[in-house]
Amino acid sequence: MIVIRLARGGKKSKPFYRVVVADRRFPRDGRFIERLGFYNPVANRSGDQIIELKLDRIEHWVKQGAQLSQRVAAIVKRQQAAATQAA
Repeated sequence: MIVIRLARGGKKSKPFYRVVVADRRFPRDGRFIERLGFYNPVANRSGDQIIELKLDRIEHWVKQGAQLSQRVAAIVKRQQAAATQAA
């Protein structure tokens, strides 16, 4: 089964996540099919979390049958709401 999930990177106390499409059997930080964006939960100087996603590619993979992890679903929902407010 194909899943859209977070792959962790960064230092010990400064996590950085890539949003990736991967087979569920692959390790969390292992092989993936496509990188769809990133999520930086560590607050920068202004206190914002940095999120950059390719929403069109996420829609494409969901139409192909990919499942979103719970955390990615929450991030996508927040990003879509921000895009709607900006427009």
